[in-house]
Amino acid sequence: MIHPAVESMLKAYSFETIEDRENALKEIIQQIALLGLYRGGFFDKAAFYGGTALRILYGVQRFSEDLDFTLYQKNKNFEVAPYFEFISRELNAFGFEATLESVDKSHKSGIESAFIKANTKLHLLKVESMKAFAGQVQDNKKLQIKFEIDVDPVTSFDNESKVILQPVSFQVQSLKLPDLFAGKMHALLYRKWKKRIKGDRFHGTEPGDFYDFVWYLSCNTPVRLQYLHDKAIQSQHISANELKSLDDLKEKLYAKIKSIDFEEAKMDVQPFIKNQEELDIWSRSFFESLVDRVKIS
Repeated sequence: MIHPAVESMLKAYSFETIEDRENALKEIIQQIALLGLYRGGFFDKAAFYGGTALRILYGVQRFSEDLDFTLYQKNKNFEVAPYFEFISRELNAFGFEATLESVDKSHKSGIESAFIKANTKLHLLKVESMKAFAGQVQDNKKLQIKFEIDVDPVTSFDNESKVILQPVSFQVQSLKLPDLFAGKMHALLYRKWKKRIKGDRFHGTEPGDFYDFVWYLSCNTPVRLQYLHDKAIQSQHISANELKSLDDLKEKLYAKIKSIDFEEAKMDVQPFIKNQEELDIWSRSFFESLVDRVKIS
C-alpha cells in the first residue's frame, strides 16, 4: 500500500487532467529518490541543478521530468548504480514498486544516466484518491524519471545546502541561484535537443528554458557569467575570449530569441504549465524586452 505520507503530499496538488495526476506522482517519486540519494551520501559528491531543482527547491510552476546533478570534481569513472539500493529502499518504504536501470554506454562519456521506471496504472490504483482515474491509462504505460549526472563538469560554481520537508525533512546540496541561472542560460543558448520537439523548430532550445528564464528575472537573479563562460568553452560553443561581458551575453540572447517561433514554443510548454495564462504574453518582442533586465555576477 502507498504510505500515508504520499496521500498527504498529494493534497498540495490540484488536478484537472489525468496528466496532472501522473505528474504529481512523478514529482513525489523524484522527492523520494532525492531522499534515497541523501541517505546514501550522494550529495557528498554531487549537487542538484536544472529545472527539477527549481521546481522542488523553489516552487517554480513548471513540471520538470528529469533529475540533473553535477559532480564537484571530474570523475569519468563515477557510477550511479551503487546508490540504487538507497533509492529502492525509500521507494519501497513509501509503497512504490519501481526498477532502476543504468544506461549502458559503449564508451565513457561526460554524462552518467539512469532511469526509474514504474507502472503508471498500478500506482494510480494504489492511491485511494486516484483509483477512479486509473482506467484512463493503458495497462503497460510507464512512469519514467531520468537521472543525469555530469561526471566531467565545469567546477566554477558555488553550491549550498537546501532543506526539503517532504516526505520527511532532509538536506540536499544544490547550485546557488546565480549558477543555476548560468546553467539554464547555457541550455537556452546551446542545448542540443534530440528531436523531442518536432521538426527541430526551436533550433535545439526546449521551450521550458524560456519559462525558467522569465522566472529567474522575476526573482532579480543575476547570471554567474564565469560559470556560463566556462561551460560554453567546455561545450566548444565559444572561444576563450568570447562571452566576457554583459553586452556579449545580451548579443547572444537577442540572436537566440530571433530564431524562436514563440507561438509553437507556447504549444510545446503548455502540458507542463498549470496556469496557461502565464504564456499569453509570450512573443518575440516580450522576450527581447527582457534582455535588458539580465544582470551578471
